Amino acid sequence: MASENSFVQPAIPRFDGHYDHWSMLMENFLRSKEYWNLVEIGITAAAGGSDSSEAQKKILDELKLKDLKAKNYLFQAIDRSILETILKKDTAKDIWDSLKQKYQGTARVKRAQLQALRKEFEVLHMKNGETVNDYFGRTLTIANKMRTQGEKMDDVVIIEKILRSMTSKYDYVVCSIEESNDLDILYL
Repeated sequence: MASENSFVQPAIPRFDGHYDHWSMLMENFLRSKEYWNLVEIGITAAAGGSDSSEAQKKILDELKLKDLKAKNYLFQAIDRSILETILKKDTAKDIWDSLKQKYQGTARVKRAQLQALRKEFEVLHMKNGETVNDYFGRTLTIANKMRTQGEKMDDVVIIEKILRSMTSKYDYVVCSIEESNDLDILYL
């Protein structure tokens, strides 16, 4: 039985082919372990030469150990077939940059994906028989996908979209919300 002071270690996010989602989870995981700076910036200290002080050498050794730990987490997050393509990368930053370049997609692809999501958002309407919670969920899913692709979208835009695209069954509720609330202060 676990003691009261123990806690569950978070699982390392596994890369499942959806880079944007995985990279957010992995960044958060590495931040929680205090390794994200190494992934984002890399080891910036110059390799210790004969003119380096003992303190500088110790700091560099500590950074190399932390980088090794960050690399280990990245190795555990990816499948063997992907791992074999990055084995020659020396640092966690090199691995991260390589995965980002390979899986995030080009700017053209991202623009095309964003255009498709914008169209899906524009034509989105509540279906007859659909619950309000289900419709909220569908709308927020599309809006969040747009945001991960770089779309700047305030909550008020999403709220207005939801209110104007609900079925006529909810017209009285929509009217009441619009009359009694400032939509700019509502949040999702």
